[in-house]
Amino acid sequence: MVLGGIAFPSFASSDTLTEKRIYSVNKISGNLPIIDGHISDPVWDSIEWQSDFIQHFPNPGEQPTSQTRYAICHDDDYIYVAIEAYDDSPDEIVKRMTRRDDIDGDFVLIDFDSYHDLRTCFAFIVNAGGVKGDYIISNNGMEEDETWDPVWWVKTSIGEKSWFAEMKIPFSQLRFDNSESGIWGLNVGRNNFRKDELSFWQHLPPEAPGLVHMFGELHGMKGVQPRKQAEVLPYAVLGMKRYEADQENPFLTGRENILNAGFDAKIGLTNNMILDLSVNPDFGQVEADPSEVNLSAYETFFEEKRPLFIEGKNIYSFPIRWGGDVQNLFYSRRIGRNPHHYPVLNEGEYAKVPEQTNIIAAAKISGKTGQGTSIGILEAVTAEEFATIDNEGERRKVSVEPLTNYLVGRVSQDINNSNTIIGGIVTSTYRDILPEHQFLLANSATTAGVDFQQFWKDKSYNLKVVNYFSHITGTEEALTELQRSPAHLFQRPDADWVTLDSSRTELSGFGGNIQFQKTSGRLNFMATTMWKSPGLEVNDLGYFRMGDEIMGVIWAGYNFFEPFSIFRRLQVNTNYYRSWDFGGKLALGGYEAGGFAVFKNFWSLNFHTNVHGPVRLNSYLRGGPAFILPGSFEMFSFLETDTRKKLSFGPSFSYNHGFDNYRSSYNIGLEVTYRPVNAINMSIEPGYSNSSSTLQYVKQFEKQGQWRYIFSAIDQSVFSASIRVNITIFPELTIQYWGQPFIAAGDFHHFKYIKDGVAEKFTDRYHTYTSSEITFNESDNLFIVTEEQSGIGTYTIDNPDFHVKEYLSNLVIRWEYLPGSVVYLVWSQSRNEFMSDPEFAWKKDFTGIWSMKPANILLLKFSYRIGR
Repeated sequence: MVLGGIAFPSFASSDTLTEKRIYSVNKISGNLPIIDGHISDPVWDSIEWQSDFIQHFPNPGEQPTSQTRYAICHDDDYIYVAIEAYDDSPDEIVKRMTRRDDIDGDFVLIDFDSYHDLRTCFAFIVNAGGVKGDYIISNNGMEEDETWDPVWWVKTSIGEKSWFAEMKIPFSQLRFDNSESGIWGLNVGRNNFRKDELSFWQHLPPEAPGLVHMFGELHGMKGVQPRKQAEVLPYAVLGMKRYEADQENPFLTGRENILNAGFDAKIGLTNNMILDLSVNPDFGQVEADPSEVNLSAYETFFEEKRPLFIEGKNIYSFPIRWGGDVQNLFYSRRIGRNPHHYPVLNEGEYAKVPEQTNIIAAAKISGKTGQGTSIGILEAVTAEEFATIDNEGERRKVSVEPLTNYLVGRVSQDINNSNTIIGGIVTSTYRDILPEHQFLLANSATTAGVDFQQFWKDKSYNLKVVNYFSHITGTEEALTELQRSPAHLFQRPDADWVTLDSSRTELSGFGGNIQFQKTSGRLNFMATTMWKSPGLEVNDLGYFRMGDEIMGVIWAGYNFFEPFSIFRRLQVNTNYYRSWDFGGKLALGGYEAGGFAVFKNFWSLNFHTNVHGPVRLNSYLRGGPAFILPGSFEMFSFLETDTRKKLSFGPSFSYNHGFDNYRSSYNIGLEVTYRPVNAINMSIEPGYSNSSSTLQYVKQFEKQGQWRYIFSAIDQSVFSASIRVNITIFPELTIQYWGQPFIAAGDFHHFKYIKDGVAEKFTDRYHTYTSSEITFNESDNLFIVTEEQSGIGTYTIDNPDFHVKEYLSNLVIRWEYLPGSVVYLVWSQSRNEFMSDPEFAWKKDFTGIWSMKPANILLLKFSYRIGR
């Protein structure tokens, strides 16, 4: 559950439900409040104020250290809110300055369930320093969207015995119907920072099985006419890119200029349905993805950071697993991704290939009707992209990504006071593929899903059933490639339940899960099972790693909500899990245990352990027969000191040990945050990991009718650090810097090939080359292997050792010079180098980063909001 930007466990019993409080609002005219944060306008003396807030944390149900009161009124166009937070020590009120939505220090908030669907609310929050935040809460408090940035006004001030907040919120920024009842859901909250104490007007027991359905009620909204939102935000970008020139490559001149323009728009189709439109969107101000080394067969999941796609992302989400797993039918990073194809170059040729596909236009329609129907439709078109190839001055263009249309449609219906929810989703990817590229990609990909959720006993128990399907069409070559991909591996010789069909032009699959859980009281539990068929394929517009999986989990947790002993709050949990493939073979079984504790000294601890038995991996040989890895034990802990202090620390440690000594690894991290003054926040998060493994995939090939799956031992070291400096000059003008040095080295040694992946003894599952079988050719940087007894003869293995050094950074100056209108000044820099020397040397590597030639990008982006 998310409350005022603070996440707490959200488990409850029906006997904790409290009587709903009511605030009756009045319409005003004439002398309207002046938003200056002083609450001195006569109108505030003529309307009702309410108080009697109750603690939510740390002492649920008790009176807060200091009380809070509030008042609400409205006219035809705006709703006005005044909040007074009493404090006997006003000099100790913490008014930390941050960027919008990054709320810190003392704050107050107000939540409006304007749909009155008991599931969704629009939240407005401000801290004592005047920094505002806003977000949409959905799914009864389980999901929060902080990317929602409505236009509204707020001011704060500090008095002799309290601090004040005064808000002015346009009705055009809220979504609601002109209902007969005129009732909205309502809650008002206050965080006393130095006491770490959260209280609400409508008491919210911490064990509540949700959030929004527990709100009080705002009466008197009958007759308020909804306002359709209408605004256009044109933008222009001017910039340049400078880097080290390459005299041989005609495309790497060292200088590039950037000029771009487009617009975003929000148009109210109805009072509660919004059309978001973006033409030629620009994301130059978005922070770069963190560096990594990925030695697996599966792509890395990167979080979405582009504003166009993160705003309202919860509407389109359709998870295909549970517990916050990233696998989903919709993964917005597919839209505008890097091109699939890279041109084949002849000797002496050079190519300029786009780093990502250009989004021509994108549109979203989202909202919720008065009958409880939530609708989300997203459509985007990306351009055909071309690589330019140069051959001694003669240039030609080659298509590297087809013109593509993406469509997502999501709908859900609330029934029976939101105790029954039925929903569905459809996604479609259609590519206009040239004949010469049809062997690469499917022409079309469609997924569809339905979900059903039923709540009982005041939402304390619920059953959720999810089913989804996929259908892919393309040429025989494209579908053969898809069947052989890491997500399917139909070519596995020991998987008799799947067949590689080279004449296939269609591929279909299915999946789903059933979940029953009790989210009431102190003791909670969940039982769930999940399945993904071998033919399931959602990676054209979604994200998943592999099908052919059936998994079951039984989970239980216990909560201590009141302070006791050394704890302010404690939660512990455990679970048991098992998984199988569709051939009925047991793949994995194990136990997990963990918990989260908040101590009375305001420190916190997160801990986790996991132990599992042998793992049967159908994907380990990447198309070969199954391989059984020994079981393993792992642990993780993260300790955080008092974050209210100017200086706080967060050390972390994890350790993994594979049985039979087949692998071991550890990771040490540290988060250090320092606030010298309220307007400056500096942090650094260094981390170092070291791992050793007996088996790391290298390559595979067939020779003399025999397959060889080549592995090696690997010793790997990785260091990275995330460095951040945030300066808030005033809430509308901020400076943010992010930098990341990254060093990784991998030493491959003791090469081997797989003999029998399911042999009883682990060491009998592979053969390690002897010194007489393998030699290293230093001049060609490769290994030469000779197998005399097997009859395969001689073959080579390229030296896979690696050493990566990189530094990424972004400096963003953001000025919201008018509400909704923003100027960005952005400086991005990257430095990188790749070598085959596997030696990890701290001093040499760090000094080497700064000797690398940088690539710099400087951008100025200007946007202006037009509308109401």
